[in-house]
Amino acid sequence: MNGATDPFDEMRDPAGAVRPAYAGYSTWYDEQDPNWLRRKNAEAEGVFRRTGITFNVYGEDAAEERLIPFDMIPRIVSAAEWRRLSKGIEQRVRALNAFIHDLYHRQEIIRSGRVPERLFRDNAAWLPDMVGFTPPGGVYTHVVGIDLVRTGPNDFFVLEDNARTPSGVSYMLENRETMMAMFPELFTRVQVEAVSDYPMRLARSLAACAPAMTSGKPVVAVLTPGIYNSAYYEHAFLADQMGAELVEGIDLRLVDGRIAMRTTGGYQPIDVLYRRVDDEYLDPLTFNPESVLGVPGIMDVYRAGGITIANAPGTGIADDKAVYSFMPEIVEFYTGEKPLLPNVETFRCVDPDSLKYVLDNLAELVVKEVHGSGGYGMLVGPAASRRELAEFRRKLAARPENYIAQPTLALSTCPVFARKGLAPRHVDLRPYVLVSPDRIDITPGGLTRVALKKGSLVVNSSQGGGTKDTWVLKD
Repeated sequence: MNGATDPFDEMRDPAGAVRPAYAGYSTWYDEQDPNWLRRKNAEAEGVFRRTGITFNVYGEDAAEERLIPFDMIPRIVSAAEWRRLSKGIEQRVRALNAFIHDLYHRQEIIRSGRVPERLFRDNAAWLPDMVGFTPPGGVYTHVVGIDLVRTGPNDFFVLEDNARTPSGVSYMLENRETMMAMFPELFTRVQVEAVSDYPMRLARSLAACAPAMTSGKPVVAVLTPGIYNSAYYEHAFLADQMGAELVEGIDLRLVDGRIAMRTTGGYQPIDVLYRRVDDEYLDPLTFNPESVLGVPGIMDVYRAGGITIANAPGTGIADDKAVYSFMPEIVEFYTGEKPLLPNVETFRCVDPDSLKYVLDNLAELVVKEVHGSGGYGMLVGPAASRRELAEFRRKLAARPENYIAQPTLALSTCPVFARKGLAPRHVDLRPYVLVSPDRIDITPGGLTRVALKKGSLVVNSSQGGGTKDTWVLKD
């Protein structure tokens, strides 16, 4: 499981033979003219530019808008592999929801000694305002992204949990739409599970979580921080595809005990608010008083049962990488089962023995901030310079509780379309999960992120990674 091991090639076995999942695609690919494929690859980039599929990268001076690189070679998962992954994903999402509920109520898992109180005691993601409150339908994590990596034929690991505001689903949808537009005949030869109905499923799942005082068809809206947010394209895309209103804080106000949005016919009450605004900025009367992105009084309306906020405030505690390190215990505590999808081995630097091991082996490990995300604030030991290693030694010595470390995995590879033909690159996978009171709905596939630089293990778009269409084959 370390970087010295040859990575698992998802398309070809060690002898060079095409694996069964890729058989149909490989046959089609070999029939195509290489020059035509190069033209189609350039066409895909043009599609993304015309559609405006970009994201913002925040630097020291200003935000820079970039095109997300798209690779036209799909990542393919067999039906049998997906069935096994789905069971593990569902088990984990159920445990996450139960864990969050417990943390804001009786804290049985703390009382049992299975996880330490320090996980939330000084954690900014844990919100005292949620203590004793249960969201409508008992759902905290309405939309979840579970980041998976693969190291062998049957070896899948959970790399991260994204329970706060998982992003990237619009790229999953656009990747598929682009592939179907460019290669319609390919989808008649290879039978692939659909993902295009995700917005409809999202709207249905959110509506099922409407509060009790809803009358008639639930009104759903998407709350965005605005056009300068890195994921604004996705906010607008999802609102449009769901048939929901895209709103900013300035469009909302408290009217007769409800949160209402401004329309041409006056203010209309909202039943479910799919918010893409962080907790800190959600309500200036409860959290950051300087916020202009949220809605004054929304937390009071929420606690009174007047609106559903998705995802629930305070779910960010489950994104914490220190909490992640206890997920095997958390899954077993709430489900009574061993995890079907294991964690990557994780060293908690707050533990003296673990810290010593990490410092002694820093050049071989990946070190992450427990509150970090997006590939920022991390160290990839094998790719780090002496200066970077020295800097992280100082950080670890000063604040060991702020870091966890993991072995450098030999992430599996999938082929990308390169100048000289197909070339292997490392990938991960983020499946998207919708949670409502009566079901857990897992979209078949998800967003495959790919490290486009040869030898790189960093797949984040903000760090130079790209995306692929993810195919789950039909039986």
